[in-house]
Amino acid sequence: MAREQAVKARNERNAALVEAMLLAAMADGSVSQREMQTLLARVLERPEFEGTQSGELNLLVESSAVRLAGARNLEEVLSSLRRRLPDHKNRMLAFGLAAAVALADQRATRSELGLLKTFQAALGISEDEVAQIIDVIEQGGSLSEALGEPLERLFAEVMVLVLAADGQLKEAEARAMVESFAADPLFQNVSPERAQGFVSESVAALATDGLPQRLHVLAHGLATHSQRVKAYQLATKIAHASGRTSTAEQRILDLLQATFGLADDEVARLDQQG
Repeated sequence: MAREQAVKARNERNAALVEAMLLAAMADGSVSQREMQTLLARVLERPEFEGTQSGELNLLVESSAVRLAGARNLEEVLSSLRRRLPDHKNRMLAFGLAAAVALADQRATRSELGLLKTFQAALGISEDEVAQIIDVIEQGGSLSEALGEPLERLFAEVMVLVLAADGQLKEAEARAMVESFAADPLFQNVSPERAQGFVSESVAALATDGLPQRLHVLAHGLATHSQRVKAYQLATKIAHASGRTSTAEQRILDLLQATFGLADDEVARLDQQG
């Protein structure tokens, strides 16, 4: 049941992202070949769509176009986007993808710019975030550069993966995580409210994307060896918090070791420290 809900949430999110791009492409009354090429290229570069076959993608674009054609007005569409994109990161992504399509012809028409302003207001994107996204697009960069998650957020997600390993949140593990946020210099600039946000976002991402996809994101986000060692160290602290590492928790530690490419002797040393 949980897996079915996660798949449904992922499909709804991806459909919303495609609809945002289609809206941008159709804003001036016509969809150019360059805009469609940009739409497809942006989809292929995003990890959210990883594993989507070409036939599935074509069907997704077609069904999204039908949904948009059947909407009564733009507000209905925006309301639907907000519902299917409940967190800020995905709303920023939707805006970025729409902006990339709108700017595909090197200049946006008045209609396209108007739609982007409407998107910005409806999705709660700040002026600074808009400027950052537009700057990346104009320089031909990947949206990952504008949407890069704080390292603290990724470290928090590593701990959440261990917390969620056996399907239940243990008090000792939760306390260890809170203590990590409070005591580790790594999190010195993270307020309690932001820390809670990191945890909530991590739980939501795991439920929506699934473990393999989140490991993929962590592998890309934690790129240096020192970052990966630190992440594994935090994971072992959570796993050892209750006094005994469960089979499910050890499986997550093994997956993290493989994902981060850590040597056995290095892992053994970190396990002893944890």
